[in-house]
Amino acid sequence: MATIAKTIVATGATSGLGFELVKQLLAQTQPYKFILGARDTKTAQAAFDGLKYDGSKHSLTIFPLELSNLKTVKTFSQQTLDKLGQDKIDYLLLNAAISKNAEQPGPFGSKWKYLEEDLKGGSKTERSVYASTKFVQLLGAHWWHRQLKDKCQVVAVSPGLIPGTNLARNSGQAKEFVNHPDAKSVPEGAQSIYRAFTRDDIPEDPEQIFLTSWGEWWPKDVYGLTLDKALQDKWSPSKEEIEKEEGLTS
Repeated sequence: MATIAKTIVATGATSGLGFELVKQLLAQTQPYKFILGARDTKTAQAAFDGLKYDGSKHSLTIFPLELSNLKTVKTFSQQTLDKLGQDKIDYLLLNAAISKNAEQPGPFGSKWKYLEEDLKGGSKTERSVYASTKFVQLLGAHWWHRQLKDKCQVVAVSPGLIPGTNLARNSGQAKEFVNHPDAKSVPEGAQSIYRAFTRDDIPEDPEQIFLTSWGEWWPKDVYGLTLDKALQDKWSPSKEEIEKEEGLTS
């Protein structure tokens, strides 16, 4: 009997950790259907074609997507739904990041890129915005976990310190990260993400959703501040609020 293909919809999968994860999955005997978003679809398609994966087993569709432009996000979402038809999504991977200093403007002038003063493009804060944005993302993961209770499992994953992704290229500390004792390779980081697809030991505590790069469920005291539901709500504006702010609704 043929193995049923699993469907993965992913952002941030055309380079770095995301690309490596898809590469590893394309080498498996388990068939996959990928729907990916990319800024440059032609370059992304060429990169995946270069893997010479088994097209009779796996399928891969790439649609245009610029995550900092809500119009393309909406278009990508609709194209994905059209492509899926009545099929379900087995895994939704929200993986993407940029590493820029806060004195630089946010792309497309969107205030939704950075919500507070220190995180807004052009704020010129001396503090690192990377850690702050990770904090906000974890707030969002908890918010989605609350909204999607009993419908799907939400897991936040730390892939570890991966200098090979070049995410630290704007920080001035790239060389230091390479020699850090906790540094991991890109393939190891991809495996950390893959664990979230395969783990069946989800803690009973609904607030314990953070999987570390060591394969452990992080205790809540490590990220206790993100458990504040008021903060989760504040940093998770509704679809209607975002679309109105971006001028996509009247």
